[in-house]
Amino acid sequence: MTVVPEIAFPSSPGPVSPVTAASWPDLVSAVAGECLAVLLKGADRDWSHRAHGLDWTCRQTLDHLALGLVGYTGLLVARPRDRYITLFASLDPHASVPACLEGVGIAASLLGATVRDTAADVRAWHPWGHSDAAGFAAMGVVELAVHTYDIARALGLPWMPPAEPSVAVLDRLFPDAPPGHDPSATLLWCTGRISLPGTPRRTEWQWYGAV
Repeated sequence: MTVVPEIAFPSSPGPVSPVTAASWPDLVSAVAGECLAVLLKGADRDWSHRAHGLDWTCRQTLDHLALGLVGYTGLLVARPRDRYITLFASLDPHASVPACLEGVGIAASLLGATVRDTAADVRAWHPWGHSDAAGFAAMGVVELAVHTYDIARALGLPWMPPAEPSVAVLDRLFPDAPPGHDPSATLLWCTGRISLPGTPRRTEWQWYGAV
């Protein structure tokens, strides 16, 4: 297995466009497309390796990703006040990696379409804060970005979360993010993946989903 070295990041992000409520479904779609494209490049590698920094294998991490995206979709549809939904999604354990990636793409499409069709005043339960459609879209982007990073590193594929989605989710879910760093690196720091210059790696973290 190839180990990808740590990457040096610029000290501050370049300008990015603000994300409006209408932009979130397109952002989910764009991030999903980029993530699935890079993972498809490693489809013929050994997915039984543990994903970088996780106890799950790369295949199990894909399954977790599908579960999360469908779960956020279901929460927006059912809109519970104090509980998780009873629908759980799982990828066929016997399917090929490209077929599993297709399943993750379907889950991302379901989330994006549901976000687009959900009114701005809708709220649904999440253990890290009752959230709106934009919040659940941001959660989906985080799941896609950080778990693609986890899998890509384990497979020896150099990849970083894209800058504009990183800025958007930092603004929406991580109000305590340290300023002045590359947004992609900051997102990975916020989710406990890496350290930043002068800032050690987090051992515990969560986002703030409340509106």
